[in-house]
Amino acid sequence: MRSLEKPRAVVIGGSLGGLLTANTLRAAGWDVDVFEASPNQLESRGGGVVLQPDVLDALAFAGVELPDPPGVASGDRLYLDREDRVVEQLYMPQMQTSWSLLYRAMKNALPASNLHAGETFVDFRMEGEQIVAQFASGRGEQADLLVGADGIRSTLRQRLLPEVVPQYAGYVAWRGLVEEADLPLHAADMLRERFAFQQGDRHSGLAYLIPGENDSTVAGQRRFNWVWYRKYSAARLDELLVDRHGIRRAFSLPPGSTKGIDIVQLRKDAQAWLGPTFRALVDATDDPFMQPIVDLRSPKMVFGRAVLLGDAASVPRPHTAGSTAKAAANAHALALALSSTWQSGATIDSALKRWENQQLQRGRLMTDLGISLGDRVMNLAR
Repeated sequence: MRSLEKPRAVVIGGSLGGLLTANTLRAAGWDVDVFEASPNQLESRGGGVVLQPDVLDALAFAGVELPDPPGVASGDRLYLDREDRVVEQLYMPQMQTSWSLLYRAMKNALPASNLHAGETFVDFRMEGEQIVAQFASGRGEQADLLVGADGIRSTLRQRLLPEVVPQYAGYVAWRGLVEEADLPLHAADMLRERFAFQQGDRHSGLAYLIPGENDSTVAGQRRFNWVWYRKYSAARLDELLVDRHGIRRAFSLPPGSTKGIDIVQLRKDAQAWLGPTFRALVDATDDPFMQPIVDLRSPKMVFGRAVLLGDAASVPRPHTAGSTAKAAANAHALALALSSTWQSGATIDSALKRWENQQLQRGRLMTDLGISLGDRVMNLAR
C-alpha cells in the first residue's frame, strides 16, 4: 500500500526532462518514480548544452551538485567567413557543458530504486482522483500525478493529443564531437575559449568546447562540439534517415548510425562550403549524426492529473539554446506550484492550472523565437 504521507508522481522519460522533474519534485516533498523505455543507460544525442540560468536554478533548488567547474567557459563570440577571416567579434561570456555531465549528475542524485529502465508506457486510466500508468510489461503504477517528460516522441502526448505531431522545418542539424587533442592545431587555436559561427547561404555552423571524458575541463582533455545546419528537401531527408543497416529512423540518426556514403557526401560538402576551421571539425569526426529540425507546440499541458513537460509539450528550435532550459523551468515551476499542496490543503488541480497558464506562455515565446531565428539564419521564406 502506498504511503499516504506524501503525494506520488510517476514520470515518463529518463532523459534530462524526466530527471529534472524527478529531482525538483522530490525537493518539493513528493515521492517520484521515473520510467524509461530504453533498457540501457541513455547516451547523448546532442553533445553540447549551453548552461542557462534556468538549469542552474532548478538544480540548485533540487540540491543536485555539479562538478566545479560545471563546464567550459567561452568569452568571445566569433563570426568567420569562408576563408576563416573574422567578420565580427563580440564579448559574450557564457558556459557550455555536456549532455552527459548533466545526465550523470541528475541520475546519481536519485535513489536507484526510483529509476526503472526498460518500461514502455502505453496508456493510463483514472481511479477516482488517482491516475494509473500502464506499461507494456503489464505493470501498473498508481499516483497523484503522471508527468510526460518523454521528449519529442512523447507516448503520453500521442495518447492525449494524437493530432499534434512534429512538423519538419526544412533543414537539419548535423552534429559531431571531436576530442580536443584530435583537432588540427590551426582549428583548435581558433576555437578555444570562443563560441564560433560560420554563416553561409542556407547553411550555418557553430562550435564550442565542452567537458570531455569523465567530465574533464582540463585543457587538452575537452571536446569540441559542432553543429552544421543544412537545408534538405523532405525527400532527401527521407533518404538520409535510412541508417547504415537499411533501417529507416523516424526522427534522427544517433551516433554510429549514419551511412558511410552520407558521411562521405557530408565531408565533400564541407570542403565546398566551409572554411578551414569548420572543415577540420567535420573531417575529424568519426561518427557525425543528424537531427531534423522540427516545430511542435501543444495547445495544452494539463489533462486532469496528466501533464506534458519539456519537449513533450513544445519544441524550441536549437538556435534558442533553450530546450534544456525550458524543461528545467517547466520542472522547477511545477515543483514550486505543488510544493505546499500536500501540507496546506490546496488542491493539486488548482496548482496545475496556474502552472499551465504560465508555462504555455513560456513555450509560445520560446517556439516563436526559435522559428524567427531559424528562418532568418537559414534564409527560409515562410
